[in-house]
Amino acid sequence: MRHVLGLLILVGGAIALALWLAEVGGSVEIRFGDTWIGVSFPIAMLALVSAFIILHSILSLIGWFRRMPGRVGARIALRRRADGDAAVTRALIALATGAASGARAEVKRARSLLGDTPQTLLLTAEAERLAGREDAAAEAFTLLAKRDDARFLGLRGLLRQAMQREDWPEAQRLAREAEIAQPGAAWLREERQLLAARTRDWREALALAPKGAPLGPLALAAAAQEPDAEKAAALERQAFNADPGFAPAALAYSSRLASQGSPRRARSTIADSWARAPHPDLGAAWIAPIEDKLARVKAVEDLIHTTREHPESRLLMARVALDAGLTGRARSELEAAAARGADRRAYLMLAELEEAEHGDSPEARAGQARWLRDAANAPPEPRWRCTDCGTEHAAWTPDCSHCSAAGTIIWGAAPARITDRSAPRSAA
Repeated sequence: MRHVLGLLILVGGAIALALWLAEVGGSVEIRFGDTWIGVSFPIAMLALVSAFIILHSILSLIGWFRRMPGRVGARIALRRRADGDAAVTRALIALATGAASGARAEVKRARSLLGDTPQTLLLTAEAERLAGREDAAAEAFTLLAKRDDARFLGLRGLLRQAMQREDWPEAQRLAREAEIAQPGAAWLREERQLLAARTRDWREALALAPKGAPLGPLALAAAAQEPDAEKAAALERQAFNADPGFAPAALAYSSRLASQGSPRRARSTIADSWARAPHPDLGAAWIAPIEDKLARVKAVEDLIHTTREHPESRLLMARVALDAGLTGRARSELEAAAARGADRRAYLMLAELEEAEHGDSPEARAGQARWLRDAANAPPEPRWRCTDCGTEHAAWTPDCSHCSAAGTIIWGAAPARITDRSAPRSAA
């Protein structure tokens, strides 16, 4: 409605102007040489307006023809973009369904329509990886890494490939470049932590450890690699403070304190760790400086006063009591441990106790035979074991010597074996 009113006002204004010019009258004269042209003023104005309209139309037509190639090119580009986007969508669907050949074909079409954009290059790399063509995927990732707007994507793909083929030096170089390209990326931090563990760079693994990670083992492993004594001591203190119940950290820190002239702090460290998680190595370190066998009994009583009922406390007391000739004390500790389902160490020590009490006699041999039978049926003693592959280790290590898994060595009893009830039984 507004347009109609505006047009009516414009037409009315033009008519009013024409009537006004007609009433004004007058003429326009043009002379050049001996030639003279004279027209009335309204006719001259009409001719001027007509000339302007004709000239404007000619110029507009010329501009339309000049812009025609651009319009055609824009329509072609728009159509190519639509076809390219459709090819990208089909490639994504092919990748999701695992159709490697279809994904490669659609990505090739998308690249021909859209060019080497970050999206098409990334899809090319993923399609080639799906087809098992790692070299072709690496070429696409390299092209991505050369672009300022997609450098991190290319480096990420190259880093993933380097880690898969276990090329650790190349992976470390790519990780450093990726960190520069995208500082603080969460994914990169996780990959760098995994890379540090695989390359046994425990100081780096400790620095990159996420919140809630077991820092004690990492700090202790880093301390073992640290050539500087002061820094190694600081890392051992960090390991103990992070997990006071982690026996290897407590032993390392205690040894460091003793070497620095602080024997009381060293023994306090062992006692603190024992109170949190009794471990036979802690007990051995506690009695090691004491030569008198009866004094060892008193020292063990001081150590285990807060963990009196723990199996390790009873076994340690039984050991020092037996060595000191206190067979009655040793027997009471071992029988109490056996009543609570102790492991085979208690029964083996009971067999040893029979000989200590009765010598080489039939009574002693009978008692030894009974305890050895119980030892054969008792649970095995706790050991350092890899939670990934189950390999036993004589001492704690940062990673498993069998499967190379990092941070999987823990102290504990062997997992119970599951009997296959469906297996056929042998005939009686």
